[in-house]
Amino acid sequence: MNNIDWLVLVLTLGGIVGFGMWKGRASKQNIEGFLLADRQLPWYHVTLSVMATQASAITFLSAPGQAYTDGMRFVQFYFGLPLAMIVLSVTFIPMFKKLNVYTAYEFLENRFDLKTRVLTSLLFLIPRALSTGVTIAAPSIILSTILGWDLYWTNIMTGSVVTVYCMYGGSKTISYTQMQQMFVVLIGMFLAGYMVVHLLPEQIGFVDTLKVAGKMGKLNVIDWKFDLNNRYNVWSGLIGGFFLQLSYFGTDQSQVGRYLSGESVGESRLGLLMNGMLKIPMQFLILLVGALVFVFYQFHQPPLFFNKTELAKVENTTQYQNITAKHQQVFEQKKIAVNQLFDALKQDNTAQIELSKTQVLAADKASSELRTEVKDLIKQKSPKADINDTNYIFLSFVTKYLPVGMVGLLIAVILLASMGSMASAFSSLTSCTIIDVYKRLIHPEDTDQHYLNVSRLVTLGWGIFCIIVAQFTANIGSLIEAVNILGSWFYGTILGVFLVAFYFKNIKGGSIFWAALVAECIVIYTWWIDLTAFLWLNLIGCVLVIIFASLFNLFHKKSKVA
Repeated sequence: MNNIDWLVLVLTLGGIVGFGMWKGRASKQNIEGFLLADRQLPWYHVTLSVMATQASAITFLSAPGQAYTDGMRFVQFYFGLPLAMIVLSVTFIPMFKKLNVYTAYEFLENRFDLKTRVLTSLLFLIPRALSTGVTIAAPSIILSTILGWDLYWTNIMTGSVVTVYCMYGGSKTISYTQMQQMFVVLIGMFLAGYMVVHLLPEQIGFVDTLKVAGKMGKLNVIDWKFDLNNRYNVWSGLIGGFFLQLSYFGTDQSQVGRYLSGESVGESRLGLLMNGMLKIPMQFLILLVGALVFVFYQFHQPPLFFNKTELAKVENTTQYQNITAKHQQVFEQKKIAVNQLFDALKQDNTAQIELSKTQVLAADKASSELRTEVKDLIKQKSPKADINDTNYIFLSFVTKYLPVGMVGLLIAVILLASMGSMASAFSSLTSCTIIDVYKRLIHPEDTDQHYLNVSRLVTLGWGIFCIIVAQFTANIGSLIEAVNILGSWFYGTILGVFLVAFYFKNIKGGSIFWAALVAECIVIYTWWIDLTAFLWLNLIGCVLVIIFASLFNLFHKKSKVA
């Protein structure tokens, strides 16, 4: 990066964080102001804050790479989201607002008992703290590789900045910061998509680019085939995704805290429903950028491997030089075939389209095989090397091909997305720790000022913990998948507890407590033996909790009668 990029980066980050802290200073200096922004935020704050919480740096780093390597089928992951937003707006929001709770888990003590509340809080705290560490590490791993930044200090820098402004202004600062973050992020991604097309040969426009991407299998948005082992199809998205999103937005405090800060039931509902409408188009745009980058690399020779640090270990070997020579030949053949495909599409020549498509796909397959050879070579030289370069594809393109200024803006986008997600996570970890553990079990009676001071210390503690987790996060493949897999271990169980609380009035605390423990063990074992794709774990966990709770409750009743 040159000086202009650094200036754009610093001004963008500093301006947004400074604005958020300035607006957050008006928040009341009490626990409600710190944790829930005085419950006074309008619907558009709720929408943008909810979107910023879900759309971490992992989304903007990993999703374009996911589309580059696997096409756009990942968008089906979000198909259950609008349905989940409707259910939450009808059931969860009115209940939480009526009870005037700080966290989702307070409701569970009223409905069941203290041990169920604490268990569910722990089931939230464990994955949220770990996934927040991944969220911190996501930009750091890639930025340190692409730009040469030190990994450990990048983790510390991003984690510390967010920790400081969360400690300073609490939820209102987070909300105002996230609102500005989302504007910059969306503008940045639109500009990135525009620049990809702009950098293509002059005769190729946006529609032409889409046609080429479609013929090469990168616009595979819809897959109707029902397959439990297929991670991304309509059915896994609508069913498994519905249960994941319902649990995430309905029981994960990082999201619940965002819409509990709405000034009324109506504002919170509208905020969530707008998120349901906007999230899929936003994710579609981000994945589309990845598909466009794929087409770009049909006319510009791509790296054989996008992680420069790992590639450097084998660049000077004879084997790699031989693979590079083959790669050059394959690329030239593919480029000719792509141009022929483009001409055939222009002329609407069906026979030539099919012939050129076959040639392009054959060359692309040969290129993929050469990439596999390089990965195998890297693995031979360094058995512990990370051979999944999905997370490096988009930023590698940004730093090599985008003009001065835009590189700084896109890196700011990645860091801002990371900070927005981290901020909500820190806030939720603090809320849950203070309200569900400290205030309930350790120090139940004290002043608002005391709880406010402890909240700031707890935020600092969680910030340090998550930065430590980030330092150990490496070699985990696609980061966007890693976070969603981690969530799927726990979200189904938590959702099952809440659904029983809402709809099974006869089931008591002891039954649901043991049902949640047993169901969680089965879910983890199901994942361990790789029985099904991870999205289905959300449905499995939820259904098992309901079944076991019903059985335990029935057994308890019979034993009482006996």
